[in-house]
Amino acid sequence: MSNIQKAYDSWAEQYDTNHNRTRDLEGEVLRSTLSTIEFNRVLEIGCGTGKNTVWLQEKAAHVTAVDFSDEMLAKAKQKVTSEKVQFKQADINKGWIFTEGTYDLVTFSLVLEHIEHLGHIFKQAAAALVSGGFVYIGELHPFKQYAGTKARFDTAEGRQVLECYTHNISDFTQAAKQHGFIVVDINEYFDNDDRTQIPRILSLLLQKV
Repeated sequence: MSNIQKAYDSWAEQYDTNHNRTRDLEGEVLRSTLSTIEFNRVLEIGCGTGKNTVWLQEKAAHVTAVDFSDEMLAKAKQKVTSEKVQFKQADINKGWIFTEGTYDLVTFSLVLEHIEHLGHIFKQAAAALVSGGFVYIGELHPFKQYAGTKARFDTAEGRQVLECYTHNISDFTQAAKQHGFIVVDINEYFDNDDRTQIPRILSLLLQKV
């Protein structure tokens, strides 16, 4: 079991209840970014405890919700019982054998900071999408990472800091171009909408051409 998997298994118990501005703001960003887009079949990468799955399954006919952590998935299954949602445990660094046909939307929520090489991920996402399909990415902003922010949580044994990789904005856009995507939208989101501060969330909306 990888360190990331172990860490999220430990975090699952308190993930929904602890104070987490990154989690909360990303949830708002996903909803605002995707509210105007029609989608029927969704591949949700990094579903975690299902906080975004709840919203996605209201708009879609089918959601394949994928996570690395069994404990996170257990929480998600308690929260989301719709037959429209199929949960899968998988490592997205390997081949994507968990997909079910093709999708018109692939979402990544606070996932890619834990992935060292974006190329494989974008290649697999492109293969899973119909032509004209969308990719939504919501990540901790690289500016926050430059300043030392990482995914972390506190336990009885002390603070757990997760292994993270910094991807610059151009890393996302170049990987997108190399794998047949155009950038539809890039946005940055701030705590309390205070644009004098470092942005917390970076979002990208890509489309397969």
